[in-house]
Amino acid sequence: MSLPEQTSEIQLPTTRIHENAIKAWRLSSFFWGFTLYSIPGFLYFIFTVEENFSMLFPIISAPLTVIIHVLIFYVFPKIRWKRWRYNVGENGIDMQRGIIIIKRTVVPINRVQHVDTKQGPIYRKYGLSSISLSTAATTHEIPALDDETANSLRTLISDLVRKVKEDV
Repeated sequence: MSLPEQTSEIQLPTTRIHENAIKAWRLSSFFWGFTLYSIPGFLYFIFTVEENFSMLFPIISAPLTVIIHVLIFYVFPKIRWKRWRYNVGENGIDMQRGIIIIKRTVVPINRVQHVDTKQGPIYRKYGLSSISLSTAATTHEIPALDDETANSLRTLISDLVRKVKEDV
């Protein structure tokens, strides 16, 4: 038994998040890199104190840590930005994201309970904010929007939710 052919093509989200997201994510990964580099440092400390252990683990973990940090710092933010797309419409918020595994989520407007904007110190440095959409089940986030877009999008979604709830 085969599935019926679809007559209309599935529309993918088209709106991108702000390009400053790449800079913000790189700065964030730079700080996380210090945590990442503490692993080979800790292993080196442990293996120099304990005479029974081989130095092979710290020797292998140091270059591996550098490779992972280069991927997280240089490669992943650009790919993440290219893949992050969203659309907001009368029926719902459509989001697509992912680096290796592409995830697509559609949040129906009538399920949204409230909309928040959030801005940490790194986002503030680049004039970015994120929007959180809360439903009864979970919270979804659209990251790295410029402040003006985030505020207007929060207002738009709130108005759409209010309109849908009044129609019911």
